[in-house]
Amino acid sequence: MNDNAAAPESASSRGVALAHTVIRRMPFTLGFLVVVAILGVASGGLWRRLDERSWYPDIAYGWPPLTEGKWWTPLSGWFFGLTPFQYFCMAVIFAAAVGWTEWRLGTVRTALVCLSGQLIGILGASVTVGLLAHTHLGWADRLSEVRDVGFTTAAFAALAAVSATLRSPWRLRVRAVLMAHVAITFLFESTFADLMHLIAIAVWLPAGEKLFSRTEHGFWPRTRREVRMLAFIGLLVIATASVAVYFFPGNSLLGPTENERGSLWSTILTVVVITVVAEQLRKGRHWAWWGTLAYGLLHVVFTLVLLGVVIGTDFETTGAVTFGTGLLWAFEVALLYSGRGAFRVPVRRKISDGALTGTDPGQAVRALLARYGGSTMSWMTTWSENKYWFAADGERCVAYQRHAGTVIVLTDPIGPTDLLPATIAGFTDRCEADGLVPCLFSTTEAVAEIAGELGWRSVQIAEDTIVDLPQLEFKGKAWQDIRSAINKANKEGIEFRLVELADEPFAVIAQVRAISEEWVGEKGLPEMGFTLGGVEEALDPAVRVGLAVDAKGSVHGVTSWLPVYGPGDDIRGWTLDVMRRRPDGFRPVVEFLIGSSCQAFKEEGAEIVSLSGAPLARHAGTDGAEPIDRLLEGLGAAMEPYYGFRSLHSFKAKFQPRHEPVYLCYRDEADLPRIGIALTKAYLPEVSAKDLMTLGASGK
Repeated sequence: MNDNAAAPESASSRGVALAHTVIRRMPFTLGFLVVVAILGVASGGLWRRLDERSWYPDIAYGWPPLTEGKWWTPLSGWFFGLTPFQYFCMAVIFAAAVGWTEWRLGTVRTALVCLSGQLIGILGASVTVGLLAHTHLGWADRLSEVRDVGFTTAAFAALAAVSATLRSPWRLRVRAVLMAHVAITFLFESTFADLMHLIAIAVWLPAGEKLFSRTEHGFWPRTRREVRMLAFIGLLVIATASVAVYFFPGNSLLGPTENERGSLWSTILTVVVITVVAEQLRKGRHWAWWGTLAYGLLHVVFTLVLLGVVIGTDFETTGAVTFGTGLLWAFEVALLYSGRGAFRVPVRRKISDGALTGTDPGQAVRALLARYGGSTMSWMTTWSENKYWFAADGERCVAYQRHAGTVIVLTDPIGPTDLLPATIAGFTDRCEADGLVPCLFSTTEAVAEIAGELGWRSVQIAEDTIVDLPQLEFKGKAWQDIRSAINKANKEGIEFRLVELADEPFAVIAQVRAISEEWVGEKGLPEMGFTLGGVEEALDPAVRVGLAVDAKGSVHGVTSWLPVYGPGDDIRGWTLDVMRRRPDGFRPVVEFLIGSSCQAFKEEGAEIVSLSGAPLARHAGTDGAEPIDRLLEGLGAAMEPYYGFRSLHSFKAKFQPRHEPVYLCYRDEADLPRIGIALTKAYLPEVSAKDLMTLGASGK
């Protein structure tokens, strides 16, 4: 009863604390929206159009109010919306954009950016259309008579300014989206608000860079991946322009667009083709670069020729869409040509084996491990499912698997410790050249720190459980379960044997296979792979296997142990891999096997035993965790009923281990969905989406 009452109270407390934090961190945003809501109710603007009111000309801004001496309108028009729907849309945009800016920049600086951005946009647009009025530009004549209200210009100015505080690649992406918005709306709609947005963004992008940029400077993409992403966004902008022109024809700066929008099917075909090619550009495909560049150049040349004909002859054409898309293609062509080095990925992608082409890579990896040592998981790099990249000197190696366009590097790179940064950088360049997304999976803290210095991000995904053998003694209350398991096994005639499984009789190997298959069958999902080996991996002569065998020769349980190499061909410890028990056999067989193995390895002079890290299971809680940490915690909880990672993690606590963090390193948060798909395929290559959905629906 008390527990049930405490949960709502805790949730309520967290809600109050969150509201308190929001009010404290975003007073300008909330205060402005409160004022807007009050004025919206007082004026009736929340339920009817404001331009129907007699006093509307006295509060709306634009060129006419300035000529009439209504100097206050740039401020008064800021607090209103023209229609109820506009009120809602502007409030959402303002809350998201300005609230985020205030959270990052603080209240005073955000207020200054918003006020100045709004005034600069209003006054700049008003003066521009006023000066261009009564020229051959019918667009300027129309806008010089417009009276408008709204506060989205402040929001766009805030986004332009706060983008300077972001790290790559998000600063580029936010700016690209802003410029895409300006390009589409101003070229093909050209309303008074679009002109205000253009001016405010044009002022606050460089101003924000000057005032608020912290660690990075400049507007040009820094990596091949960012160039590809910008080219990808550019093509999507062109596709979006086609859709916008078809569904929302207007009378833009370049003329009316209604007569040039084409048919619905031609619009759909254009969008589909552009989207397909854009995806290939994002991957850096060379053929997509050539095709897009050639088509873009043809479009630009055609536009220039048409423009020359219009200027030099009496030929009449509206040309709004043609000229508008021509400008967009000109920017795209300039980007593709200047960033041409980013688009060299061939149709067939293959990571080369460097200096060891023609050599058995498996044997080369084992030799490098013996020479330089590795982490507790490094022996897994020798498994047959892995592929390898070797540095040109042949002394450094990265083991990986490739799924869904993602390269998953398994544990730490192998080679000299002082060359780890160069190894990671070289492999990353190779992946980028092949249009692949790299990530480092199950790395140690030392490698995660090196990757961080190279600009990678990292998140803890598991904990390695280490038992230090020199001080190991099964004494005291904490070891009661282990002592009891060993004593009970001795009484029941259960023998511990530490063997090479490949040398055992067929009957023993057959029992081990049967125990493993029965264990897998209970899960309802295929046996997991990647960092979780099976019987085939246990048959490696370099792997030690612990067996619990009774007097009749029946195998009750099995554990396999992977060698952990230190430098100089020295095996300094062993890592637990396979851990299976017969359901109807000796109950505490796993405790017996692990305890007996630890004693045997200690007698041989080993330093450590690793009980491995269970995927998505950690000793620490999620207090203060980042969203990605909470996501991983949720995934671990979802898979617990099927694979028992967390139960296994808790079970290992019986052996009083110390914990070392295990990390996933990635370069960009936008890669995480693809990395998640790739990891799913790596661990469960046989599972189908239907299997996962069925088990998800039946899970308790």
